[in-house]
Amino acid sequence: MAKFGLGRGLEDLEKEIGTVPEMSILTGAERIVVRKIPLNQIGANPDQPRKTFSDSELNDLATSIRERGVIQPILLRSVADQLYMYEIVAGERRFRASKLAGLTEIPAIIKTISNENAMEIALIENVQRENLNPIEEANAYKNLMQKCGYEMIDVVRLIGKSESYIRNSIRLTELPESVQRMVQDGDISASHARTIAVAENPEKLANEIKNKKLSVEETGALVRNSKRSTKSRTHTITTMDSAALKSMQEGLTKALGAPVKIVERRGGAGQIVIAFKSRIELNELIKKLIQK
Repeated sequence: MAKFGLGRGLEDLEKEIGTVPEMSILTGAERIVVRKIPLNQIGANPDQPRKTFSDSELNDLATSIRERGVIQPILLRSVADQLYMYEIVAGERRFRASKLAGLTEIPAIIKTISNENAMEIALIENVQRENLNPIEEANAYKNLMQKCGYEMIDVVRLIGKSESYIRNSIRLTELPESVQRMVQDGDISASHARTIAVAENPEKLANEIKNKKLSVEETGALVRNSKRSTKSRTHTITTMDSAALKSMQEGLTKALGAPVKIVERRGGAGQIVIAFKSRIELNELIKKLIQK
């Protein structure tokens, strides 16, 4: 699946509709046209990473919109078999605030965008604006990998955060829903939650953190003295040894005459990636694979 190239076409977009960093993922040299779309023809994106919207923030934005209008257009895509004609790809907060402000239409750009790329754009917009709570952010990274077929290196490049940050964030999705709600409600911090993710009973520890107002350091000591999750140990045991992985990659590279990369995911699943430089090399690889 083709990924959007960050930064490509940004100058063209800025000339058309001003500085819009979250829109920089759009590609191509086509002319950008901003249209006024009735609000009643627009619906929300079910894969929107952000699930919670602050009433105070929406009211503040609505006040601004009443005074100055919607300065930055939202991004839409056409949809079929829905009660509405267009689905929001980026700009749901502006859409909601426009409704509060009493507007009947909103400036928008309409693009042909796949489900996967719509998810990419919505995630980038929210992460760059730092609008997501830790659980929403963690689920967004997880969905990019599971629903869009991203590798960890793709997410790191796309989001601009370290691999350890992304991995630690995704760990929050493995916590019980009750603990995730505590993080969303601010009862415990994301740092607390990441610390107890390896414990056998994170829900019990989360309640102890909340009731005793434990620091992250105190939580770490608590976890070290608690029983570890069997899921955590299983993951460690079943992860392929790096030396064995390297040996397999080298063997496949030699046999096929092309660079090979093995990507192992949690639970032992994964994929084999074979690189080629030209259509001729691709045809040769296919012949070798079929013969073997």
